[in-house]
Amino acid sequence: MSAARPVTASRDREVALALELAALARPIVLKHFRQPLAVDTKADLSPVTVADRTAEAVMRTAIGRVFPDHGIIGEEHGRERADAEFVWVLDPIDGTKSFISGKPLFGTLIALTWRGRPVVGVIDMPALGECWWGADDRPSVMNGKPIRSRPCGDLAQALLYATSPHMFHGADEAAFARLAGSVRHPLYGADCYAYALVAGGWSDLAVEASLQAYDFCALVPVVEGAGGVMTDWQGRALTTASDGRVVACGDRRLLDPVLARLAG
Repeated sequence: MSAARPVTASRDREVALALELAALARPIVLKHFRQPLAVDTKADLSPVTVADRTAEAVMRTAIGRVFPDHGIIGEEHGRERADAEFVWVLDPIDGTKSFISGKPLFGTLIALTWRGRPVVGVIDMPALGECWWGADDRPSVMNGKPIRSRPCGDLAQALLYATSPHMFHGADEAAFARLAGSVRHPLYGADCYAYALVAGGWSDLAVEASLQAYDFCALVPVVEGAGGVMTDWQGRALTTASDGRVVACGDRRLLDPVLARLAG
């Protein structure tokens, strides 16, 4: 166990709350899915809806009730006590473009971080009826059943996901192209579900850039609790301060060759 983790007997209370948050957000999100819906454009040109805003607000209220001293970083309602030892990181709808276009590969991402490091994570897929979660004190599960990433030690045989090739710019675009040319199949369009597929043993890699903390923190405990590894593009542990370039490998043997392709 990493020395960076706090010494605790169990994360039962934190996991229970994370799953409660997913259960609170789920009906709100589904109520608006494939229904007439106003879509606003944020300053960063990304879409947002009443479903995003309402789901996050409900989750924030629940966190304040159970852990009033914890901080919160949310995509829609900003930062609150973000310098606290424990901080929840929320993305009510990861993949809003999928959501507004009727594609079911969007998810609610819920993470708890300790001193910036993700220690609990939930990937809830409302339209699919799948809830994937993990914590640093136990193996990851999907709908209560243990999951395990699959062995794949050969980069040339790996399946690689990224949400879009357009998320890479400048040197990152060239780096990703090197990697995509080295795998069996580069695939696109799964949003956060790509990381669930890596954790569940259906895919091998997810590599992305231009992410925010609320896009990736929840993914880390799920992937690593299933036997995989997640880092930044330099192989460093991911934190809320990471630069938004991430690598997820189902088989840890893939990490070094992936990092080498990204570095050139």
